[in-house]
Amino acid sequence: MSHLILASSSPRRRELLTQAGFSFTVHPAHINEDIHPGEDPTAYVTRLAREKAQKVFEELSDAEAVVLGADTTVVLDGEILGKPVDADDAKRMLAALSGRTHTVITGVAVVSAAHMEVAAEVTGVKFRVLSVDEIAAYVASGHPMDKAGAYGIQGLAAKWIPRIEGCYFNVVGLPLALVSKMLES
Repeated sequence: MSHLILASSSPRRRELLTQAGFSFTVHPAHINEDIHPGEDPTAYVTRLAREKAQKVFEELSDAEAVVLGADTTVVLDGEILGKPVDADDAKRMLAALSGRTHTVITGVAVVSAAHMEVAAEVTGVKFRVLSVDEIAAYVASGHPMDKAGAYGIQGLAAKWIPRIEGCYFNVVGLPLALVSKMLES
């Protein structure tokens, strides 16, 4: 009987997998997450998802394991907005997202002894116009610091997002319908 391993320390991914009824254990992958020169955002997140899943599969050396790797990024005008390095970086990102539509891309990889499958989910997210005070208060709350694009749709930033196009769970960090389909195949 194979067992599912999540190659991520993300509490949001753990919550989503649990919510979807999956039984799994957590074994975070520690890899270099630097962007390669000229690498487009979809190639970047799918590469990281694959590298995380492969690394954990190799570390466990368990032929029964099925390892799920994922990586999520926010993209605005072709620029990848990762996790902010500090409060000023978070303010810069939120100001850039204000009043605009951006995309959230999650790369997902499933690795087992039998096969490897890699895919990506893309969701469009519209932000309303944010005031300088709203941005400052949100950054002061500490919420944006561990999130790509400096926000979490499932938290305080929810009130800024009038519309999304695509999978909500993708924006949180794990596209559940895609993951379910990949794990069933």
